[in-house]
Amino acid sequence: MKSINKTMIEHAVRIAHEIKANALLVCIDVINDPELLMDEIKKDIGFIIVSREDESISEEMQKNAQILYIPNVNLTRVGKIKLAVAKGIVQGILKRGDKVVCLSGVPRFGYADSIFVLDVGKEFEILTSDFINDLTENVRPEVFNSALNIACELAAQGRESRKVGTIFVLGDDEKVMQLSRQMIINPFSGYSEDQLNILNPELEETIKELSAIDGAFIIKENGVLVTAGRHLSAALDSREFPPGLGSRHIAAAGITSVTKAVAIVISESSGNVTVFKNGKLFVTIEKPVE
Repeated sequence: MKSINKTMIEHAVRIAHEIKANALLVCIDVINDPELLMDEIKKDIGFIIVSREDESISEEMQKNAQILYIPNVNLTRVGKIKLAVAKGIVQGILKRGDKVVCLSGVPRFGYADSIFVLDVGKEFEILTSDFINDLTENVRPEVFNSALNIACELAAQGRESRKVGTIFVLGDDEKVMQLSRQMIINPFSGYSEDQLNILNPELEETIKELSAIDGAFIIKENGVLVTAGRHLSAALDSREFPPGLGSRHIAAAGITSVTKAVAIVISESSGNVTVFKNGKLFVTIEKPVE
């Protein structure tokens, strides 16, 4: 396995140099010996290490490469890359026009088996967006990342062995509230903003529990949860959508088309996580086939 990883790393670096890539993105969970990367990281190409939140990254690696953390859930080879690229865009690590060589694989196999070359802004669903650089114009990057992590965990694990479908609407909360209506008593009413921030890890279980309720979560740009169980009134014509997208996706696209909010949708049927902005699909992270 070590020889396979060494060969894959060397080829990925060579490709990155030949196409003058801006970065080499490596999913570290498939490299059983991270030290194989160290000699290459010290060279003149920018490295982005994609790491699960529970993985330890050496100080030397943190010093010489940028780190993107993804939740500890099962993702496809491409799903990990899509999630990492979305986070990289939000955090300002990647931008439109960047060429990125990506090295990925399936952790249980113990070695990297896939090399992808992508042009940010021209690959995957990101192709459809004209708003890469303003994705989080009205929501803080750390809030977007936290909501995306929770969404991926819910999509992968469900809740008490049941599939979950819900929407997180981030930013421009005052206008979103005007264009929606409450379906249940607001479960967050009466608490201080300090107690209701999505960045507070103690709230994660509460959010996951409330995800079983119909309706959307409305979240301020700073991460404060405004309400849950909200019906989104704005919707786009379903004929404008690719086949297979349901009412949640239409509602999410609709609310983002008339506000500056970002919406993250978990599909109850497929387990996919989709991000919308400006009424358009930004990226879909597919759930692996069991």
